[in-house]
Amino acid sequence: YAQKLLNDLFTNYTSALRPVEDTNTILNVTLQVTLSQIIDMDERNQILTAYLWIRQVWVDAHLKWKKDDYDGLDTIRIPSSYVWRPDIVLYNNADDHFTGPMDTNVVIRHDGQIMWDSPAITKSSCKVDVSFFPFDAQQCRFTYGSWTYNGNQLDILNAMESADLADLVENVEWEVLGMPAKKNIVLYGCCADPYPDVTYTLKLKRRASFYVFNLLIPCVMISFLAPLGFYLPADSGEKVSLGVTVMLALTVFQLLVAEIMPPSENVPLIGKYYIATMTMITASTALTIFIMNIHHCGPDAKPVPKWAKKVILQYLARMCFVYEVGENCMSPQPERQEPPPVKNNNCTMNGQAGPGHEKQVLRNIEYIANCYRDQRATQKRTGEWKKVAKVLDRFFMWIFFIMVFLMSLLIMGKAI
Repeated sequence: YAQKLLNDLFTNYTSALRPVEDTNTILNVTLQVTLSQIIDMDERNQILTAYLWIRQVWVDAHLKWKKDDYDGLDTIRIPSSYVWRPDIVLYNNADDHFTGPMDTNVVIRHDGQIMWDSPAITKSSCKVDVSFFPFDAQQCRFTYGSWTYNGNQLDILNAMESADLADLVENVEWEVLGMPAKKNIVLYGCCADPYPDVTYTLKLKRRASFYVFNLLIPCVMISFLAPLGFYLPADSGEKVSLGVTVMLALTVFQLLVAEIMPPSENVPLIGKYYIATMTMITASTALTIFIMNIHHCGPDAKPVPKWAKKVILQYLARMCFVYEVGENCMSPQPERQEPPPVKNNNCTMNGQAGPGHEKQVLRNIEYIANCYRDQRATQKRTGEWKKVAKVLDRFFMWIFFIMVFLMSLLIMGKAI
């Protein structure tokens, strides 16, 4: 009976024309999309690859029969190429091969209803906004409509208010929040007739754990090394090297992020964090060079200005807990005064006393004392400049620690 029914149905049937009894009749096609899997999201090229099941249902006025005439045969399944099929395509298709749904069988009921279920791997264009990467959410649209039939010839209806997500395979990178459907009627400039379409909006949220552990946390840990450059002793010779090394490490992470991001004007959040951190490290390296120049002031340097002694060596030193060895933590140790030169009028030279020898000895003693005073003054002046450099080191260390901490809180706060 199936063979007889097939021969009877397709004796004078043509698949080239719309299967309606009156050409003015609108053919209704019900569309239902089932999202099975998100295969890939290419942020750089802004292409979403998904595996969909597409169901199209319509009524063919020329493929009806009475069940009683064919031994109660209710439905038949035949290749879809035998019947007329609506030319519903994905408008925002980004596949270079333009492959459509698979040519599966159609199910024809005795009342003329045809149901065509076909799987399809689609590549659709998707506008990707990476402003809050890696804590971003994306919305990708699938717009389905007829390519040649207008709304007066073929109308598209929604089978459900959203796509079916019951058989969705979970993606390791993206979390699917929903896929609502909306029918639109568009008037194009080329034609006066309306063209209906159905748009499915796929709402995605990125799972940020991978990027947090592989890009963000290493960057935060490296950033905390930058202020420690101020804690290194100036005589170690590694202060500038540490800053340059940290800068190179952050540059590597910045290149990794740039490889996967699309070249757009929207800088991702993690990119802004990298740029801010690199700027901070550049400033810290420049300040380190300036402080090292202060630390290595030679004996010909000018004395520390009075305002610097009061502001830096007194107030700022106490705020940064910088004290000299043996100095009281609450009040600085009073300066020791140089003993006055000792005058001895009864000096002897080789056991002989005389006015000439006495004057020579006094001149030698006075020369030695002056040299000693000059040396002490130079050491004191150099020590003051070294203490100024040490206080500035501690001050900028705490300032940069606070800046890194605040930037880290800001970037982590976006994840909540």
